[in-house]
Amino acid sequence: MLNHLKKDKIALISALAILALTGAAVLAPLIAPYDPLRINLDALRLPPSAEHWMGTDSKGRDILSRLVFGARVSLLVGVMAAAVSMAIGILIGVVSGYIGGKVDSVLSALTDMVMAFPSLLLAIGITVVLPPGLATVMLALSLVGWASFARLARGLVLSMKEQQFVEAARASGCTTTRVLFRHLLPNCLPLMIIAGSLKVGSFILAESALSFLGLGAQPPTPTWGAMVSLSRNYILSAPWTVVFPGLAIAVTVLSFNILGDSLRDWLDPKMRV
Repeated sequence: MLNHLKKDKIALISALAILALTGAAVLAPLIAPYDPLRINLDALRLPPSAEHWMGTDSKGRDILSRLVFGARVSLLVGVMAAAVSMAIGILIGVVSGYIGGKVDSVLSALTDMVMAFPSLLLAIGITVVLPPGLATVMLALSLVGWASFARLARGLVLSMKEQQFVEAARASGCTTTRVLFRHLLPNCLPLMIIAGSLKVGSFILAESALSFLGLGAQPPTPTWGAMVSLSRNYILSAPWTVVFPGLAIAVTVLSFNILGDSLRDWLDPKMRV
């Protein structure tokens, strides 16, 4: 993978950006210059300076400190939602594709039904019904995100289940469970990992949208989407209060998407364009 990244400079930069962001999130209490929750009415909407590198918001809080702590929320939601939705989707897709028959019909209909709804609107509906908070956001994104993984896993299993290695496993007396989890699942994982890495960026974007609407992690927890929402009325008079959180969202999502594309090329050379 390292040799591949050395050849793909843009992917290497994206990987370094994600690594730096992860390090900043882990070390947030050590590297944040100020308390992200501390309100300072004497420093309202100060422009970037040597004292506050990214300025302050409408409550006098340091934007850089809030961005660093907000990275924790975005990465946690993105990675956890991708992992949970991928696990659900793989299980449903592999079982649906291999068992076939009525089981496949029911699971495929369920998958199609979930994919028929706009994912963000469905996530909003779930977060409105459940108590607001970080756990609700991760649950909502997982429940709307598994369908794409299930469809991909089903397609992969349908293309593999009649191949010789599966027939040999059946002929040797392997149970259905063993065929599923020892022969089919490992062959599905590379492409599923690619899909998961691409999904992290979209989940981070969805979490930011939910936080912008006030349905994500609740105040005073700093989140990038909430920072944009709080400062949207000051976009002309204090643009830095919106620009820096927006850039954080854009750069993070773009980095995950570029790295996912590079990972696809590394794990599956046949998909190279």
